[in-house]
Amino acid sequence: MRRDRDSMMALVWLVLAAAGAGAVGVLYFRKYEALHPRMFWLLTVVVLLAAFILWRAKKRSPQVQLPTLGALMNGPFDLLAPLRHLPVALGLAGTAVLVMAMARPQSKESWQDEEQEGIDIVISLDISASMLAKDLRPDRLEASKKVAMTFIDGRPNDRIGLVVYEGEAYTQCPLTSDHQVLKDLFVQARSGLIDGGTAVGLGLATALNRLRESEAKSKVIILLTDGVNNAGSVQPLDAAQIAESLGVRVYTIGVGTRGKALSPVSRSSSGTYRFDYTDVEIDEAVLKQVADMTGGKYFRATDERKLEQIYGEIDELERTRIKVTEHSQRTEEYFPLVALGGGLLVLGSLLDRTLLRSMA
Repeated sequence: MRRDRDSMMALVWLVLAAAGAGAVGVLYFRKYEALHPRMFWLLTVVVLLAAFILWRAKKRSPQVQLPTLGALMNGPFDLLAPLRHLPVALGLAGTAVLVMAMARPQSKESWQDEEQEGIDIVISLDISASMLAKDLRPDRLEASKKVAMTFIDGRPNDRIGLVVYEGEAYTQCPLTSDHQVLKDLFVQARSGLIDGGTAVGLGLATALNRLRESEAKSKVIILLTDGVNNAGSVQPLDAAQIAESLGVRVYTIGVGTRGKALSPVSRSSSGTYRFDYTDVEIDEAVLKQVADMTGGKYFRATDERKLEQIYGEIDELERTRIKVTEHSQRTEEYFPLVALGGGLLVLGSLLDRTLLRSMA
């Protein structure tokens, strides 16, 4: 009977030791990484040693048959008797923790240095009377402004400017990183502010002038028109040659449905327009040449959805370049395990030689 009780106490202490060491391991290695995870295989040796100690405790527990056992059972109870196997359990738990320390837990700190390479972009927008045509909603000009402002919101790291043109061209907003100011000036752009006509070449040349002294590694012009160059002193292809020499990519967009569109045909003295269906004429051949000469691309926007897709594609083609440098630093975290494991071994040894010596 005493043998069974002694074996049961040994099992209890060994289970408690295993549970304690296991909890320490789970909590520790959930937080830190092990440099030598193969060391965990040594824990099987600790398990085998615990099994051997349990087997020996069960086998070697002394048995004495006493005819007066009943009288002894009613005698005084030794409070230290249940602690007989505590030193061994502490020693095994300490050994298991030291094995975990041998796996070299490490904390890992990582960070990134980002060097953003912004792009300077100038949007050259046709604001001639034909941009009031109703084939886009509410008209070509307002649809173009709305989509362009969404494009601006998606590029917070870039400087963006705005050039508008009819028969002449001027800078509505120079290159700026203050996109709210830029969008406010976009809203103010309207047809009829300058001489009539469509000076595509001059609109491109004016945009190039805004980029001439730019130090950005990537310079882009988005040129949008719905017609044919019929005004101004600069031809589109001449301006494209200048863009090519300056390393400026030009994306050209032709806006307007195919066939006929409800367009303004005359303007009254009060400033109101009379609309009628007219042929949509866009010089796509020239716009394609301008784009090809500068490494850009030509697009045709026949409705608002297509225009949104075009700006989305340009956004993907001209994503802000980001140079990312990754750093990491590892810190050794095994010392607390060494301290805990060593402390358990020392405590077990002290108990075995002092308070629980008589129990050995």
